[in-house]
Amino acid sequence: MAKTAKTKTAFFCSNCGAQSPKWVGRCPSCGEWNTYTEEVIGRTDRQAWQQGLTFAPEQGKNKPLLIQDIASHALTRLDTGNRELDRVLGGGLVPGSFVLIGGEPGIGKSTLMLQVALQIPGNQKILYVSGEESGQQLKMRAERLGLTPNNCFILTETNLDDIFTQAARLQPDILVADSIQTLSTPVIDASAGSISQIKECAAQLQRYAKESGVSVFVIGHITKDGNLAGPKILEHIVDTVLHFEGDRNYGYRILRSIKNRFGSTNEIGIYEMQGNGLREVENPSEILLSRREEQLSGTAIAATLEGLRPIMVEVQALVSPTAYSVPQRSATGFDLRRLNMLLAVLEKRCGARLNQKDVFLNIAGGLRVDDPAIDLAVIAAVLSSGQDIPLDPKYCFAAEVGLTGEIRPVSRLEQRLAEAEKLGFEQIFVSRYGLKGMKPEFQSKIVPVSTLFELFQKISKLHASVKP
Repeated sequence: MAKTAKTKTAFFCSNCGAQSPKWVGRCPSCGEWNTYTEEVIGRTDRQAWQQGLTFAPEQGKNKPLLIQDIASHALTRLDTGNRELDRVLGGGLVPGSFVLIGGEPGIGKSTLMLQVALQIPGNQKILYVSGEESGQQLKMRAERLGLTPNNCFILTETNLDDIFTQAARLQPDILVADSIQTLSTPVIDASAGSISQIKECAAQLQRYAKESGVSVFVIGHITKDGNLAGPKILEHIVDTVLHFEGDRNYGYRILRSIKNRFGSTNEIGIYEMQGNGLREVENPSEILLSRREEQLSGTAIAATLEGLRPIMVEVQALVSPTAYSVPQRSATGFDLRRLNMLLAVLEKRCGARLNQKDVFLNIAGGLRVDDPAIDLAVIAAVLSSGQDIPLDPKYCFAAEVGLTGEIRPVSRLEQRLAEAEKLGFEQIFVSRYGLKGMKPEFQSKIVPVSTLFELFQKISKLHASVKP
């Protein structure tokens, strides 16, 4: 009687991807509890995905070379036809790169990649592989986007071997896989979406991209904590990790670079979700700022940075007497702990009485801002609401506030000033200590301040109502 082969299994951490031969309660790698799951790791030696592919004849004959002997050549990037995506990628798509795009369900990842696939200029051939939608669904979405089809081929398949076979016949320039969690390979005897399948599929796609020169986009889901689903090793395999994020209650989406081997991680792309797809937002400041005729108290404009892009955002504050023994503190789009710190600075250094008042803060437009340069605008908005005195709408603020009440300088001040001047702001409040080497064209609009007390002196209405 023939013996059946024993199934080989191992335990993987669903948070970091660490492997263990037995179950453990706490992961020794990341420290999380009860994250180990058992998976089948039966593996064969065949590499069916290589059938039909032709690689360089020097494959497997690499020799160590001195770094000065390595031939360098200019990096040629492909124009995707999407300026915001090209900005985040570092100026275009690098041939043979492996890009991972993650985001919440329904945020617009598939719409973004289908738009890119349909509008890439030139004679580039794109193979769009979908494991989640049928060809009919993709055709309906393409018609809704209203884009003229180009050399975009659709393949509904989840078997990675069959995908590589079709790619070898078509010889595309760009391959898009939607999504990595739906792909599976017979090399691993496990279900699609498991950690072992995600790792193996990503490794094979990486090898395919590097040896064939085809740029590969892979869409990935995220967990409830906001991290990419699957092991963290997936982020180490790919060349670029992009997060597509936004608030469902607003139409704006931000494409943010988390890792980029071919460019900066400080760039972001901004889109607006519309009925006919994603629209690129070239000047987000004009959209985020309110267009109102009357002046209202409790609002201040901050010159902040999202990546390397200067953006003017509106900070709204509401200060009112509390009806409870403990006053409420609430912040939307801003760190609540930092708000509490700024309120403590106001009480300690400026004598503002806020211990019996509720304070609510909101960043208009649904954005979340972590830039310290917004501190001065937050304090100005709180004081404006507390005294019910509106600020001049032609004022904007760009400075950090320290615990001693001093106004501290911020980075890339000239970029912030140029954006404020372009949008018509007449007075820009900045730190006195960050003006060294400032260009002459900005000096007429700069209002330098060093302390909060000096800020109150510069703004006469606030200074007349708030006695430090």
